[in-house]
This record gives sequence, structure tokens and C-alpha cells, in this order.
Amino acid sequence: MSNNLFKLKKEEKYILLKILVSKIDASNSLEFKQTFLSFREQNIPKNLILSLSEVKYIDSSGLSAILVANKVCTEAGGIMILCGVSEHVMKLVKISQLDKILDILPTEEEAVDAVFMKELEKEFGAEDEVIE
Repeated sequence: MSNNLFKLKKEEKYILLKILVSKIDASNSLEFKQTFLSFREQNIPKNLILSLSEVKYIDSSGLSAILVANKVCTEAGGIMILCGVSEHVMKLVKISQLDKILDILPTEEEAVDAVFMKELEKEFGAEDEVIE
């Protein structure tokens, strides 16, 4: 699935959503929020990797859309990881203190590894509960 704003790739354990625009602001943040909220209704992986490598500018409405995505994943028992965050976007994330809430990794590969590690931890955690 893709449109002019993003390209979506579904994998077994996660969704990779690559943002294709250079700005996430009031002009497009609502569409992003609706996309993230639609994940809730669909039977899709609960882990989301959000690649921001093309994004050079984000405003408060864009950050709000990212928080919606994070909430949807968390409520589903998954994780959302941001990757490819530019210096300017990272500054805003830090000013907003969202770096304390969001999982942020440098590359898509590291984000994929983190999703698999989280899934393994959950599987082992479930096995531990059964044994006790």
C-alpha cells in the first residue's frame, strides 16, 4: 500500500511505513493520523517502524500524528520505532521531550532488529509464565 505521502510494507512481525514527503505539518498530519488509527481496525502487525529519512521539517501537528501512531502500537501490545530522523526533526523531538517517550534508532535495519528482539522477549516471557 502506498500513496503520495508514504509507502507501506507489511512484514510478518511489523509494518514499515516510509514517509515520502519532506514536511509533516498541518497540511498532511490529519491524513497520517487517520492512517495510524486505521491500523487499529485492520488485522495487521502491531509493531510499526516509521522511517523519517525523507522528512526535513515537522511541526506540532506532525509530532501529534507520531504520538497517535505510538499510542495505537502500545495499546495493541506492540512498539513503534522511529528511524532515519534528521537533525532538525530530532531537535524538535528533543525540545518536546518526546525522545524520552519514543523509541528512536538511526537505521531501518536497527529498527527491524529491535522489533525482533522485542518479539523474542515477549515469547520467552510467556514461556516463563507457563513454567512457573
